[in-house]
Amino acid sequence: MTQFALEAQAATRALRALFEPTPLQRNDHLSARFDADIWLKREDLTPVRSYKLRGAFTAMRKLRETDPDAGHFVCASAGNHAQGMAFACRHFGVKGTIFMPVTTPQQKIDKTRTFGGDAVEIRLIGDYFDDTLAAAQEFCRGAKAHFLAPFDDPDVIEGQASVGVEILDQLGRAPDLLVLPVGGGGLAAGVTGYLRATAPQTAYRFVEPLGGASLSAAIKAGEPVTLSHVNSFVDGAAVARIGAEPFARLDWIAPEDILRAPEDRICVTMLEMLNVEGIVLEPAGALSVDVLPELAEQIRGKTVVCITSGGNFDFERLPEVKERAQRFSGLKKYFILRMPQRPGALREFLQMLGPDDDIARFEYLKKSARNFGSVLIGIETKSPESFTALTGKLDKAGFAYRDITEDETLAEFLI
Repeated sequence: MTQFALEAQAATRALRALFEPTPLQRNDHLSARFDADIWLKREDLTPVRSYKLRGAFTAMRKLRETDPDAGHFVCASAGNHAQGMAFACRHFGVKGTIFMPVTTPQQKIDKTRTFGGDAVEIRLIGDYFDDTLAAAQEFCRGAKAHFLAPFDDPDVIEGQASVGVEILDQLGRAPDLLVLPVGGGGLAAGVTGYLRATAPQTAYRFVEPLGGASLSAAIKAGEPVTLSHVNSFVDGAAVARIGAEPFARLDWIAPEDILRAPEDRICVTMLEMLNVEGIVLEPAGALSVDVLPELAEQIRGKTVVCITSGGNFDFERLPEVKERAQRFSGLKKYFILRMPQRPGALREFLQMLGPDDDIARFEYLKKSARNFGSVLIGIETKSPESFTALTGKLDKAGFAYRDITEDETLAEFLI
């Protein structure tokens, strides 16, 4: 057994001072759907509802073992890492200063304050995370405190490896396939580092959001690179640059073993897990489950473990998630309709709708000509085929229209 594997086991034992192992649950719904033995490692059920507590606690514990006077820690985070550090600060009785962007939702600020109590101070600085990070690091130097990185740190990686230790202990055997979400790379580096030493027969698939594929970019370039643009919807994994330390432990990955999940499709998975299984997952927490349909042929008859990495989901976002899911599934579309300005034109259009079509949005935009007006219309239905029938009727009747559902620029301003 490697030294890293031994240290991961020691980190796992130390974590028992905080919480019991998170459940490894066989999911009957997914197992039946994919004709496989599918298990979920429920990291959404830690005390802070994500695996981040493991790395924060481990890094803090190890530093205090070598420097007992270490009593002030700093981080920059708008989410799970902040909550994990706050929880660890309260446990050790040390001071924590947590920097968050000014735009951080109040729910996340309140939860971080709840976990940390009097041990933490929250500072809201910067409209963008890069500004927040720079302020945190500058403060850290001046205060002579210890900066706690979210993933680019060997001790944090060691703490995240405890997820792998628990999986093997709970399953009692090595899984055929392990599906891991990837953001900064700390979880993937830790878990694969342990399993490659103790369960070499296990295969891996890595999942990152389509709009934040930093691992794919790094594997292609042979080194970490900074993405020019990141879609922030999957906020727990939307990282512009994978960590240098995690990538040094992940550079063996084959490009074909990395899957990229579209943000809107993740919403479909989130709603399915909520409605069918009663499991609340944040976007990053749903990544590993989201790609199972792509892996269907590969996993039939095999034992598969998916890590559901977090469940910190603000239900105020549920309407957005539903909207994205409907649009991805082809059950909701938006059109700009050129409506003739004559009596009966609206009635004529409404009669084209099928029995399952429902108008979810109707907004008169402006007159584009003396005899015509532009209307923004959103339609929900129960089957994508309904839109084929509708557009066929519109074409036959001579109604001019434009489908703007996938037009990001127009959708940003109009929808």
